[in-house]
Amino acid sequence: MSEILRFATAGSVDDGKSTLIGRLLYDSKSIFEDQLESVGKASEKRGMEMDLSLVTDGLRAEREQGITIDVAYRYFATPKRKFIIADTPGHTQYTRNMVTGASTADVALILIDARNGVIEQSRRHSFIASLLRIPHIVVCVNKMDLVDYSEETFNEVRDEFRDFAMRLDVPDLSFIPVSALVGDNVVDKSENMPWFDGPSLLSHLETLHTASDRNMVDVRFPVQYVIRPMSEEHHDYRGYAGSVAGGVMKPGDDVVVLPSGFESKIKSIDTFEGPVDEAFPPMAVTVRLEDEIDISRGDMICRPNNQPVVSQDIDAMICWMDETQTLSSRKKYAIKHTTRAGRVMIKDINYRLDINTLHRDEEATEIALNEIGRISFRSTLPLFVDEYRRNRETGSFVLIDETTNSTVAAGMILGETAG
Repeated sequence: MSEILRFATAGSVDDGKSTLIGRLLYDSKSIFEDQLESVGKASEKRGMEMDLSLVTDGLRAEREQGITIDVAYRYFATPKRKFIIADTPGHTQYTRNMVTGASTADVALILIDARNGVIEQSRRHSFIASLLRIPHIVVCVNKMDLVDYSEETFNEVRDEFRDFAMRLDVPDLSFIPVSALVGDNVVDKSENMPWFDGPSLLSHLETLHTASDRNMVDVRFPVQYVIRPMSEEHHDYRGYAGSVAGGVMKPGDDVVVLPSGFESKIKSIDTFEGPVDEAFPPMAVTVRLEDEIDISRGDMICRPNNQPVVSQDIDAMICWMDETQTLSSRKKYAIKHTTRAGRVMIKDINYRLDINTLHRDEEATEIALNEIGRISFRSTLPLFVDEYRRNRETGSFVLIDETTNSTVAAGMILGETAG
């Protein structure tokens, strides 16, 4: 099975994100004929030969306005790898859409128009990518055909971006000069830029090493479902199903179950295809234990000497996603964290962050739509958490309005509230 790479695109309006993805799919021959025909007809109406941005801008409003509004997911594969693309909007008012699309990404593709250089939107998208702990950032300096494929222009944009990125936490940063419209360095190496000795974008994505991005040290297994088959032959089978959120689990390993604290050993690890010798993220498996312990959905299996923080008082960064209300102190919400559900009360808003300047407004009393801030809350039941920068699975959560049942915020855990 080839490894799946998830990547999210981000960039300012008209930087050419949708065109880049269209070019990637078109040149790698990943567009169906009927899709291509539809794009061709829509392009003709606009008086254009082939507008590849229409491959991803599927909503009618997007096509009419020529902008990306919603997150569009596209799937394609090459002989080396499978890909899931999240084409996210560039507008400030769609920050929540970008957070949604980028939250599970392995790579962020940030597009910068070579003519404009690093602008406010570029900085905002880079900050969100670093806040979401996306391990790899690839900066595509686009529209190189409009600056005569100038090496000097590319170097200026690269140096300016690097200066800003030094203020962020970016583990892996790459730069590729491209022209999405013409196809330079997207799938095939460009003959127009012999001065660039790096790979094309697709080649870079195909060979990017992601195996070490996940936390393979801290065993975390949130229980999603208890499996008790009713058939006679399996009447004594009791397994705990879920997805491995961290670490490597093997039969014979000592484990502890939270919140009870009972200890046991792993008897076997089962999958749909049969038993396996080990399980690691993001595998979906069923774990059986040597001892009969009362375990239910929302419990967590981990190692006795390596446990998450168990706390009801949490500090977190959140992105507010609701249009009808703002977040303020003393408000109550439902929380979904791994497979655990409870209720929380907002204790404090520590600050609201201006994501364009990275300025902290410590006087803020509320957080509104598309705004990001640091809060502390208390939950009705203990949560089993890791810092988001250590584990994106056990370090993230969503808040839900109990009256409307809509998701109002996405959060990244910083740790237990001090004092």
